[in-house]
Amino acid sequence: MCIRDRPTVVYEDGKYRLNYDRPHTIGQMKSFYGNFLVMVKAYAYIRSLGPDGLRQASRDAVLNANYLLSRVRDYYDVPYDRYCKHEFVVAPLKIKKETGVRTLDISKRLLDYGVHPPTNYFPLIVDEALMIEPTETESKETLDYFADALIAIAKEAYEDPDKVKSAPHTTVVGRLDEAGAARNLNIRWRKPE
Repeated sequence: MCIRDRPTVVYEDGKYRLNYDRPHTIGQMKSFYGNFLVMVKAYAYIRSLGPDGLRQASRDAVLNANYLLSRVRDYYDVPYDRYCKHEFVVAPLKIKKETGVRTLDISKRLLDYGVHPPTNYFPLIVDEALMIEPTETESKETLDYFADALIAIAKEAYEDPDKVKSAPHTTVVGRLDEAGAARNLNIRWRKPE
């Protein structure tokens, strides 16, 4: 800490302590505010882009989200039907009502397409929400692949709902009993008997 007049570490009464009385700083940092190295990485990314690059990255993120939304809006319910910023929410409400296929089923099926699923069931005010947030670095090919996968799954829900409900099929581990795992928490590996 490059402070000349007041040290960060103070020695008083035979003990060392940190001096948090620093009016011209952002204040004390600890785990509540986040991981320090994540902040360093974010800072380095922002600095590497510069003002113009950061502006362009923001534009690209908004463009990617709106492009993806335009590709999937005919297959999924869109609770907020307007242009979006860097993320948007869709919900398979009609699909669920007509086929019984839920958001979790769609996310598990995306794994068969080699795609990490988006955030499920958030925001909580949207039933069966899928929050999709493509980053600024995604190519058009990647966005198209993801959109094609979501569209194919929406069609599969009507043609073969059990295939979607029982997904994933191509991963090493199939569908886990997530509710059972939450009820019977085992966070320690044990040697098989």
